[in-house]
Amino acid sequence: MREFRRSNAIQARLHELVPGGAHTYARGSDQYPEQMTPILVRGSGSHVWDCDGNEYVEYGMGLRSVTLGHGYAPVVEAVTRAIADGVNFSRPTELELAAAEDFLSLVPGADMVKFAKNGSDATTAAVRLARAVTGRDTVAICAQPFFSVDDWFIGTTAMNAGIPDRACTVTFPYNDLEALAAVLDSRDVACVVMEAATALAEPDPGYLPGVRALCDRFGALLVFDEMITGFRWSAGGAQRVYGVTPDLSCWGKAMGNGFPISALAGRREFMELGGLRTDRDRVFLLSTTHGPETGSLAAFRAVVRAYAQTDPIARMEHAGRRLAEGVNKIAAEFGIGDHLQVIGRPSCLIFVTRDPDGLPSQPYRTLFLQELLERGVLGQSFVTSAAHTDADIDHTIEACRPAAEIYCRALRSGTVEGLLRGRPVAPALRRHAAPRAIEPGAQS
Repeated sequence: MREFRRSNAIQARLHELVPGGAHTYARGSDQYPEQMTPILVRGSGSHVWDCDGNEYVEYGMGLRSVTLGHGYAPVVEAVTRAIADGVNFSRPTELELAAAEDFLSLVPGADMVKFAKNGSDATTAAVRLARAVTGRDTVAICAQPFFSVDDWFIGTTAMNAGIPDRACTVTFPYNDLEALAAVLDSRDVACVVMEAATALAEPDPGYLPGVRALCDRFGALLVFDEMITGFRWSAGGAQRVYGVTPDLSCWGKAMGNGFPISALAGRREFMELGGLRTDRDRVFLLSTTHGPETGSLAAFRAVVRAYAQTDPIARMEHAGRRLAEGVNKIAAEFGIGDHLQVIGRPSCLIFVTRDPDGLPSQPYRTLFLQELLERGVLGQSFVTSAAHTDADIDHTIEACRPAAEIYCRALRSGTVEGLLRGRPVAPALRRHAAPRAIEPGAQS
C-alpha cells in the first residue's frame, strides 16, 4: 500500500488554515478517498509527484486547464522572458495588443476581447453586459454543471447560503428547443448562457442554430461558455466546431496551459458599452488589476503558437480513444461493462461508476478512485492532455484491470464494505459538510 502520511498531515493542517482545505471545491479532500489525498509538489508532462514521493499519471490536468502538459517548456520559457522585464504596470503594454490580436484571430465572430484571471469574472461580466444591452434582469442557463461562483448561478445550486435573491435565473434542458422557447416566451430574458457541447452531450442536428434563432427572435443575447470547449474542442472553441456564432463568449482554463487567464469576447456593438466610444450609459465590464499581467499573457501567446504548430488536440484525442477502448474492454471482460464505463469526447473523458442496481454511486466511485491511486493513477476523470503518451495510457489500462477486478467483487457482494477504507466521496456543491464533515483537529 502507498504511503500518504505526510500528505495527510499537510491536508489536516490545510483544513485549519483554508476553509475546505483547498482553494477550489473540486480539489477538496472530500473528492478523494479518505486518508488518500495526495498533496502535490511538482509535475512534468502528464506525471505528478506528491510530498510522500509517490508518482502518478495525472488526469483532469488542473481541472482541464493544462492541455500541453505540466512544465511545457515553450510556455515556461515565454513566461520567464516576459516576467524578467516586469509583471504589472500602470499602463497597457504592447503584449496586451499582441495577445488580443492572437485571440481574435482564433475566435469567429468576436470583434473585441477583455482579459481577466478567472472564468467566473468573465461569465458574470457577460451577464452584466447582456442586462445592460437588453434592459432585462432574467438569465436563462442551460442545465449544465457549472458557470460561475457569483450569485446569479450559485443561487441555483444546493450550496446557496448567503445569496438573497434567486428569482432572476431560470434553467432549461440541453437539446430541447421547445423548452427553451417556452422559457423565452414566459420571461423577459437578458441572455441565454450555455456550453455549446459537453463531454457527454453533442448538439442534435439543428439545435445550436435553433438556439441562435430563438435568441434573435426574443431579443436575448446568446452567451457561449467556452471554458472547457475552448482549446479542447478546438483552438477556436465549440463555436468554430459547430459553426454557430454567439453574441458573447467566455474563456479560461486551457488558455494559459495552467497559468491564470480568462477572457470575455464578443460583438463590437455590445463590448463597446464597456469602453469610451459609446453615448449610452457605460457598463462596468471587467476591470482587474491582474488581468493584463505579463506572465499569463505570454503563456497564452505560447499556447496559441503550440496549437498552430503541434496539433495538441489530435494527441489528446488519440490518448483518450486508446484509454476508453482499453478500460471498457477490461470492464466487458469482467462482465461489468454496464457498471464501469469510460464515456465522453475523447479529449474530455469521464468514468461512470454504478452500483449493483445500475444507479450512479459515490461509494463505488470512491472504490475505483482508491484502487487507481494505489496503482499510480490520479484523477477524478480521464481527461487527457497532449502530454499523455502511449506508455501512460498502457500504465493506466494496466492499473484499471485489478481495480476492475475489485470493483467486480464489490458488485457481486452487493456492497463496498470491507473493500473501501473510509467514507465515500461526496458532491462538491452540497448544502451541508456531511457526509464528509471533518471534526476540528481531525485528518480528512
